Amino acid sequence: MRALAFRTCILAAGVSLVLCAGDTSAGNPGDWSGKSAAAYLDGRMTWWMDWPTAARDHQTFCVSCHTVVPYAMGRPALRAALSEQAPSANERRLIGNVAKRVRMWAEVEPFYPDAQRGVPKTAESRGTESILNAVILVGYDAGYAAGGTVPAARLSADTRLALSNMWALQLAAGDDKGAWQWLQFHNAPWEGDSQYYGAALAAIAVGTAPENYRASPEIQRNLETLCEYLRREGPSQVLINRVMLLWASTKIPGLLTAAEQKSIIDEALGKQQADGGFSLSSFVGAWKRADGTPLETRSDGYATGIVSLVLEQAGVAREQPALKRGLAWLAANQNQAEGRWLAYSLNKQRDLSSSVGRFMSDAATAYAVMALKPAN
Repeated sequence: MRALAFRTCILAAGVSLVLCAGDTSAGNPGDWSGKSAAAYLDGRMTWWMDWPTAARDHQTFCVSCHTVVPYAMGRPALRAALSEQAPSANERRLIGNVAKRVRMWAEVEPFYPDAQRGVPKTAESRGTESILNAVILVGYDAGYAAGGTVPAARLSADTRLALSNMWALQLAAGDDKGAWQWLQFHNAPWEGDSQYYGAALAAIAVGTAPENYRASPEIQRNLETLCEYLRREGPSQVLINRVMLLWASTKIPGLLTAAEQKSIIDEALGKQQADGGFSLSSFVGAWKRADGTPLETRSDGYATGIVSLVLEQAGVAREQPALKRGLAWLAANQNQAEGRWLAYSLNKQRDLSSSVGRFMSDAATAYAVMALKPAN
């Protein structure tokens, strides 16, 4: 998860939002290609899984917030465009990697051990990975990864174990009670001041889990402590984190009031640019790049994709004028040569054609297709 340019992925799981690629029936002008988006995401996932820097012990690979988690959430939305009936080979490899690390939780090394990175990297790595593992496995169990065609979705043994691992690492005391230790490499939006992002992802995983998992008696104290943390710290968070809180509130009834949800929606829509898109730079408060270069203020696929997606999750109609404009921006701004949506690092000015420079575009592309192709 180092050298990141957000949450996040986020997400995140539990997409209950399907239009065919290029469909303009929702008022989205322009044309976009699901096949080219899938080719981009698959290519990036293959690169990541085989990249020596991402390799970990026991022949596993690091689960990154910028490339892996958004891939797990967004790639299934493109299954119909590719006439696929089941998860792709890359998805199966990813699920196998996560399940292996979950089963070997006591044996596998953390992503970044203290011995290599210094204290408290082991604890931060474990807390972060426990949430990401749960988000990924819950999503596939919930059925959205099969295009919503899975009847009576069930929690697998691996997913239950991942959730158990996650709850075991929840902080039980201190200022961050209810949250988890989170990797700190000071790379926004996924690291640095992103512990809150991780907690929101945990809530999304819990609320998305099938079999009404969130009502399980054995997790009620943990869940309430998590919700208390999210409510308590929410007002002090930058807007992109409060957008994640809004997403979590669509999965955990009662986390926010209707008025609180509306407040976040209104604030997010207030950042919409003249072209209909959103710029991540306007969602991160006073954050500054480490190299001193100015943040990119152009509309980008990451902010436009995740804001549009979360607004849909929160019940905003696709015909609502502002959301319609956001979706239209996405439909018109896919890079036709590569299939991706561009997004920009909050940490330094990067070469967007480089492997690391594409991290933000990896997440942007996944969120863009999730917003454009809401599942029935």
